[in-house]
Amino acid sequence: MSAIGVLSPMSQSRRDRENLTLHGKIAFFMSSWYVLSGMTLFGNKYIMSVLGTDPNLLAASQMVSTAFFGAVNMYLPQLLGVGKQTVTPLSSQPLRNFMADMALVGVMRFTTVILGLVSLKYVAVSFTETVKSSAPFFTVLFARLILGERTSMMVNLSLIPVVGGLALCSATELSFTYIGFFAAVANNCIDCVQNVFSKKLLSTHYNYTNLQFYTSAAALVFQLPLILYWHAGSWWRSEHAWDPWLAFVLLLNGIAFHMQSVMAYAVMGLISPVSQSVANTLKRALLIWLSILYFGNPVTWLSAVGTALCIGGVFSYNHARRKYPYQPPEPLLPTTSDPRKAREGYECVPQSFNGNGATESSEPPINAHVGSS
Repeated sequence: MSAIGVLSPMSQSRRDRENLTLHGKIAFFMSSWYVLSGMTLFGNKYIMSVLGTDPNLLAASQMVSTAFFGAVNMYLPQLLGVGKQTVTPLSSQPLRNFMADMALVGVMRFTTVILGLVSLKYVAVSFTETVKSSAPFFTVLFARLILGERTSMMVNLSLIPVVGGLALCSATELSFTYIGFFAAVANNCIDCVQNVFSKKLLSTHYNYTNLQFYTSAAALVFQLPLILYWHAGSWWRSEHAWDPWLAFVLLLNGIAFHMQSVMAYAVMGLISPVSQSVANTLKRALLIWLSILYFGNPVTWLSAVGTALCIGGVFSYNHARRKYPYQPPEPLLPTTSDPRKAREGYECVPQSFNGNGATESSEPPINAHVGSS
């Protein structure tokens, strides 16, 4: 007992230190995630609006950065002889399946990056982030269509303020343009399809690290030929084509773009998926508020109400997903009084004895076939 009494305070102290370390890690990674997301978002707006850079060039620089750092993370330790050999999705499945997956996800990633930047170019940052906040609605829709996932009635009801807030914000947004709006909505839809498809891939031969690398490389395969076709001639003719300041800003933006994903994955490994979703919603709300202050975008009170309604709906959605998960109806099983058949999928019906010592089922015989089809 004395030994236990001596060790107990030490164990408690160790647990306290571990909890403090965990909370410190969460605070560090989450704050880094927020800062890097803000740097990427505001950097995108600055590069396109102030420096006049084409969205295709900005998207290509971000994909090059992500593919480069992903390749370093995956292959450099093995090349230096300090990492163990790992099985990659390229070697663990038929080449045809790998190429088909990467072609589909590469096109989607390339398209979402381009559409997101086009939206930023034509509408305010706050409006773009509000549209992105409505992602739960599209996620539920495409998860139902692609994966067959069902959601409870409470989850579906929580999506009403999300859609209503987006509609109100769109109708009263002063910077509204159809190009920016449809680019943002299309980006949301394709991004949700990509997330659902990526979730399916993560259950097979992929993990977060190699999936991010392969999707970035696949997006570049589709993107670079278009970039060279549209801009190669002007780059060689224009004296401002290789502006050092633009190259430096693109480099910083690419690093921030990659590191925000790294920080998001780090946070994902420390907290629950619901907490991650809430943190992402808070991040979007903070970026909306900061963008209004930084860019000085005029906002009507109805647009502000719409934004608040959309953000509040996302919080309700996260709460409903946790508190009211979908409960599938229990199938009706064929009934039987034979325990041997019960092990084969029949519902075993309790037996009672009659006066003659014979057994009789407590249910009428006709119910023995209910639900057998």
